[in-house]
Parts: sequence; structure tokens; C-alpha cells
Amino acid sequence: MSERRAHLDLFAISALLACCLLWGLGQVAIKAALTEITPMWQAGLRSLVAAVLVWAWARARGIPLFDRDGSLPGGLLVGTLFAAEFACIYAGMQYTTAARMVVWIYLSPFVVALGMPFIAHAERLSLRQSAGLLLAFGAVAYAFAEGFAAPAPDAPRQWLGDALGLLAALLWGGTTLAIRATRLSTASAEKTLFYQLAVSALLLCAGAVWSGEAWPLQWSWRLAGLFGFQAVIVSFISYLVWFWLIRHYPATRLASFTLSTPLFGLLAGSALLGEAVSGRLMGAMAGLALGIVLVNR
Repeated sequence: MSERRAHLDLFAISALLACCLLWGLGQVAIKAALTEITPMWQAGLRSLVAAVLVWAWARARGIPLFDRDGSLPGGLLVGTLFAAEFACIYAGMQYTTAARMVVWIYLSPFVVALGMPFIAHAERLSLRQSAGLLLAFGAVAYAFAEGFAAPAPDAPRQWLGDALGLLAALLWGGTTLAIRATRLSTASAEKTLFYQLAVSALLLCAGAVWSGEAWPLQWSWRLAGLFGFQAVIVSFISYLVWFWLIRHYPATRLASFTLSTPLFGLLAGSALLGEAVSGRLMGAMAGLALGIVLVNR
């Protein structure tokens, strides 16, 4: 399929939900792996392994990654934005709570909704769709409301962590907009993802060295499994599907579905880590579903 679709079909919705479920599981895997590997090395090495997998996949399928098609500036921009987003998240978590960080990060669909009309006028959201997006975000905020009010690790500087969370949302939304606004909009999903992973791997690993994080020398089978899931399933497979979807479907409608990721993360935490599932979460899931329906009607 080479033409851009105006609406999300059953395939796109199914693929999106699968991606969001995997990203939610990825949040649990990241949290679980932090007991054995530092954040920046985890993110950088994950991107590095996934970049090698994308290169091998593209080579096997005869998809050029290094041809001169004018996409290099956009690729460098996307990779830098992605690396900066993760740096903001990890740095911000030192000053604010995880719940507050999640709420700030998932403001990114609003960044896409506000910016996309300047790139593709046809993707401007109607009043009903905007209300649906607000409802979906409100559902996420409601799910994390109790943790949002919890004391931060460094309360006097909580504002700094919150600001970094907002910046991460801008960077995530900016990544989506950059893909659509540059030559990457016509590049293959493999090439777009390779740019993001390769550039971010370089920057994140350099950041780990600069910040003095210890090189992960000891790898247990548990860590290998958690890391492998992040690198292969999340960063390689699900991101490849996501970039393919961005190329073929309206970005504003795709972005609304990403709001389901933190709620999937809560459900995954319940199933895998034994964390409690509250009525608040069930109510939030219902509100999220209604909001997404309104956005995509």
C-alpha cells in the first residue's frame, strides 16, 4: 500500500493496539531491568541492537538505507529528538514521580494535533475530535491521579522534573511532526527507524559515558530476557510497524491511540509484577476508549 489513507481501518487499529500493548509491556521491562543496568546504557544499547537488526532486515529485503535521497537532515533531526526525549525522561525521574512523568509525556498527542495542520491541513481535528482527545488524556490523568499527588524524590526541585516531562512530550510530538514534514515522509519505514535508532544509540551511549554510568559487565538471564524483549520486540518490531503506520495513515488519529500505552503499562504491571488494579483504572480505560472513538469517527 503506497497511498495515504484518510481514516484508520481495522488493520491499522489492530496494529496500533498491538504496538501500544507492547510499549506498555516495555515500560514494565525497563522498570524491572533498572535493578541490573543503568538507564542511559539500557536505552543506548537497546537502540544499538535494534539498529543492527533493522540494518540486517533491510539488507535481506534489498531495502537501501544509505542511498542519497535527501533524507539525511530529517534523519539526524529525528534521531536527535528521540535521544533527547529519553534523556529528559531519565533525568526528570530524579526530581518528580513516575505518575507525574507519565501524565506530562502523554501530552505529546496534543503537540501533534496542534502542529500537524501546518504540515497537512486535511489532518486538522474537528471540535468533536478535539473533545475526544481531551477526554482520552483526561482518562490517563485520572488513572494516575493518586500518584500525581505523591511526594517527589526531590520535592523542592519537582518543577524541574515536571518541566523535563513536558519537554519530553514536545520532543516526542516533534519527532512525529518531523517525520511528516521532511523527506522521511516518503522514505521507507526501515530507513526512518534506522536513522532514529542509530543516531540515538550514539548520543545515548555517549551520554552514559559522560554522566559516569557504570558499563554493564554482568548480565543475568533475567536481564538478557528483559533487554532482548526491549531491543527486538519493542524497539525493532513495534517501532518498525509504527513508522510504517505514520507513513500511511493520519498522524493525529494515530497519536490518540498512544494514550492507551500507560494504561496498558498499568495492566501489565498488575499481571507481571503483582500490582493492584483499581476501579479507577477500569474507569480510565472506559474513558480512554470513548475518547479514541470520538477522535476517529
